[in-house]
Amino acid sequence: MSTGHPSQAGEFMRVQVSAMRLESPDVLSMELSDCGGLGLPLAPPGSHIDMRLRDGLTRAYSVVRGDEGIYVLAVKREPSSRGGSAHVHERLRVGDVVQISRPRNHFALAEDTGPCVLIAGGIGITPLLPMVRALERAARPWRLHYAAKDVAKAPFARELRQLGGRVSMHCSKTAGRLDLATLVANAEPETHFYCCGPAGMLDDFAEATRDVDPARVHMERFGPAAPSADSCSFEVQLARSEKRIAVGPDVSILDALLQSGVNVDHSCRQGICGACEVRVLEGAVDHRDEILTDAERSSNKTMMVCCSRARSRTLVLDL
Repeated sequence: MSTGHPSQAGEFMRVQVSAMRLESPDVLSMELSDCGGLGLPLAPPGSHIDMRLRDGLTRAYSVVRGDEGIYVLAVKREPSSRGGSAHVHERLRVGDVVQISRPRNHFALAEDTGPCVLIAGGIGITPLLPMVRALERAARPWRLHYAAKDVAKAPFARELRQLGGRVSMHCSKTAGRLDLATLVANAEPETHFYCCGPAGMLDDFAEATRDVDPARVHMERFGPAAPSADSCSFEVQLARSEKRIAVGPDVSILDALLQSGVNVDHSCRQGICGACEVRVLEGAVDHRDEILTDAERSSNKTMMVCCSRARSRTLVLDL
């Protein structure tokens, strides 16, 4: 891996699509390399980046490989795509130049030597695959349970099968959901549990690990949790610009800010990437993101304005 600083545009880096490959009928992987040839910064297991695609369209993607000066991403073609996966599959080609953020990591491997149980569903394998590689290199005990509708067509299935008996492939189409309660109950003491997959799997995972020390439970969503049904109007006050902005029950704080001409960094709009985190100076927050820990939420110091709301009539933000 080369050293140095990649070409940058603001806080984003210019990278070139150097290779693309179909990992399954609906999952396309792409290799990104620095346009200046210096190598991209390390992206530890669990990292994701934001990619600017076109016309202001930005999407967050997990880094499947990020330890050799290049990044490999994998994007599933979603039938209901709002533009991100459709653009990648239909328009992005080898040689194209795009802009990406530096990697962020809200789903990192715990720094200890204990055993790990990793649970993936479908495209949720993307942040867990680099974890498997890192655990294997560190000679740490681990097991991976990978559920897919058709295991023969699951992305990265060939690489995972080469890892032997510690990988269990589960065909959800014929065998139904994984029995996560049993997997958790049968794990060794002090095991760390990691899960990424569809909403139903993550709900099962949360239930199966409810009696486990939260410090040993880690999950990442590719979409937001179900929103609360009791949204109401409130006001946001901006401490630096001294603006007051009304936020209606069906409008996010982010959209209200943007509509008022206040530019805020953002990407996923679902509370799963962390790009829109803002400091809270006053008021009570109704946290609806998938990033902050319980302790961070209780501290009430920051919030994700794309999805979280107010429990008080007014929120004062550091904007």
